[in-house]
Amino acid sequence: MFFDPLYIIMLLPALILSVIASALVKTTFSKYSGVPSGSGLTGAEAARRMLSHSGVQGVKIERVDGFLSDHYDPVSKTLRLSPGVYGSDSLAAVGVACHEAGHAVQHARGYFPLKIRTALVPVTQFGSTFSYWIILLGLLMSGTEFGVFLVKLGVILFAAAVLFSFVTLPVEWDASARAKREMQLCGIVNGSNADGASSVLNAAFLTYVAAAASALMTLLYYLVRLGLLGGRDRD
Repeated sequence: MFFDPLYIIMLLPALILSVIASALVKTTFSKYSGVPSGSGLTGAEAARRMLSHSGVQGVKIERVDGFLSDHYDPVSKTLRLSPGVYGSDSLAAVGVACHEAGHAVQHARGYFPLKIRTALVPVTQFGSTFSYWIILLGLLMSGTEFGVFLVKLGVILFAAAVLFSFVTLPVEWDASARAKREMQLCGIVNGSNADGASSVLNAAFLTYVAAAASALMTLLYYLVRLGLLGGRDRD
C-alpha cells in the first residue's frame, strides 16, 4: 500500500482543495490583519464582550503561542488565542476570537453537535494515530482470523476519525454564524467592515471542508484496497 497510484488518484481532488483552503486562509488573514475593526477592541476584548453579551460566564481567556493556534477548551472552559489574535484590533483578529467565543457559547448552551464531537475526541485521537499501523499489522497476518479482525478494527477506528471530521462541520459553521451575528450586535464591527471579518471565517471553514473530504477519500481508499468495498484485495 506504499506509493500506490490509486491513493494519489483518489486523494488528489481533496489534496488540491486542502492546498487552496490553506492558501486562502493565509492570504485572507494577512489581508484583514492590517484592517482595524473600528471598535478598537483587541481579539481578547472582543471575545470577552461577546461572551458577556451572550450571558456566558466563567470562561478564561489566555494567550497561547503559535500561528492561528486559537481554540476553545471545554474541559477547562478556557479560550486560548494566538499572539496575532489576542492583542490585535484587526478585523481578522476579532473575527477569529469571536469564532472561538462561539464555541464557548455552544458549550454553555449544550449545543448537541459539539457534545458529539467532544465525545469522539478520545477515539478519534487513538484512531488517527494507530489505525494505519493496526491495518498494516493485520495485513502482515493475512490468512488468519486475527489478521482479518485487526484490519476491520483499523478501518473502524479510522472511520471514527472520518465521522469526527464531518461532525466538526456543523460545529464550526454554527460557531462562525454566532460570531458574525454577535460581532454586529455587540458593536465589535459595523456594517461597513463586517464583510471582512466574515471573509476570514468563511476561509477558515473551507479548511474543515477540505479535511473532511480528505478523510472520507482516505477511508474509501482503505475500503477499496482491502476488498471491503466490493471486489477483492488487489495487493
